[in-house]
Amino acid sequence: MRFFEMNNIFVYIEMEGGKVADVSLELLTKGRELAAALGVKTEAVALGESLDGIEKELARYGADTVWVADDKIFNPFRTLPHTAVMCGLIEQEKPQIALFGATPVGRDFAPRVSSALHSGLTADCTQLEIGDHKDAKTGREYKDLLYQIRPAFGGNIIATIVNPDHRPQMATVREGVMRKEYAAVPAAGEVKRIDWQRFVKDTDLAVRIIDRQIEERRIDIKGAPIIVAGGYGMGSKENFRLVHELADVLGAEVGASRAAVDAGFTEHARQVGQTGVTVRPKLYIACGISGQIQHTAGMDQSSMIISINTDPDAPIARIADYAITGDVNEVIPKMIKYYKQNSK
Repeated sequence: MRFFEMNNIFVYIEMEGGKVADVSLELLTKGRELAAALGVKTEAVALGESLDGIEKELARYGADTVWVADDKIFNPFRTLPHTAVMCGLIEQEKPQIALFGATPVGRDFAPRVSSALHSGLTADCTQLEIGDHKDAKTGREYKDLLYQIRPAFGGNIIATIVNPDHRPQMATVREGVMRKEYAAVPAAGEVKRIDWQRFVKDTDLAVRIIDRQIEERRIDIKGAPIIVAGGYGMGSKENFRLVHELADVLGAEVGASRAAVDAGFTEHARQVGQTGVTVRPKLYIACGISGQIQHTAGMDQSSMIISINTDPDAPIARIADYAITGDVNEVIPKMIKYYKQNSK
């Protein structure tokens, strides 16, 4: 889809158990920042059931307008009716940017919208900025494009991707990557009802959901204020128990690097990083983790980072507030011992 008017920014609002998903509030926070840079407005798009009053919460995070399609056909999520409505609304309103959470729903939904609109999509962005671009081949200059920034080639480089010629510029962002903050002054939150019947065809409703079996997460580290994470440097599954022991003493959750998970030291649900969970705890203790970008992309926004590593030049030491050089098998027991002594 090609159009170049300086129109607004769309943020898709995902619902989880009748509540707005955190990733959507994080994207509204980022959306209003981008909108301020462009001099446009932030518009939320909510498709679901029993959405009365949702505009109040979204306005606190900066939604100037809240587009609502409220009907039982949108709950639970089904790909085809959601795609039909979002595509129709985008063609009607022509936003210049559309943002989605990189959740199971967003990873299903956003590519279908992008493909239908021929707009392009950058997945799993870790940063979004507004900037200018000059095409090296044609010399043409573009103003105020969305810089879609994400790790590439296994995290070995950071790529900045732009979409100069097609709109909307679309990106997905994983939960926890962006901050979630109230606007200094709540936005208007003006509700606009989507005439969704114009967009949804009978064929879009061919798939029915008969039953849903949802298993609750046994491990959920994304909101933990303290995380003790272990890496391949822990040496073995048996030694990884030290990470759990330190976490128990501190009242923390246990995290892990991909290398530790791949080695079978712990479960995938504890994996922090580009292919795991993104976290922002007040304290992150990295035990035997080298600090490759694939891992640090998921934890470098922690308020305080303590690293324990035998290599003083390990990448993790460069982002750590306190870097302890030593063997984790010696350092962790001492940390446990002295913490217990001083916390009585």
